[in-house]
Amino acid sequence: VQLQASGGGLVQAGSSLRLSCAASGRTFSRYAMGWFRQAPGKERELVTAISTIGTTHYGDSVKGRFNISRDNAKKTVFLEMNSLKPEDTAVYYCAAPSEPYTYYYDRRGWWTYWGQGTQVTVSS
Repeated sequence: VQLQASGGGLVQAGSSLRLSCAASGRTFSRYAMGWFRQAPGKERELVTAISTIGTTHYGDSVKGRFNISRDNAKKTVFLEMNSLKPEDTAVYYCAAPSEPYTYYYDRRGWWTYWGQGTQVTVSS
């Protein structure tokens, strides 16, 4: 399983950015997907997750600003980030579990596969 994240960059506060994560190596539609982020000196945190049937979860700090979606035909998950703030600055990682048709997004050990990360920097 390979996850390839892209779309990061340097933007000003209040801007929008869309991240993409292309998956390969298995049947994409059978697995939940998620996005994590890690800021310097902080632990990696779950940003958002989406199940195989489109159920979503968002961290409190991004609710109402970020939107996760998936395109099973393209084997890609997207993260639309709006109203970006300097505190959103981090390396963003896409992630996926090894178990199909499960959705234990709050169990860190359930997330098995990780993308390489893409840097998002929001200037004030």
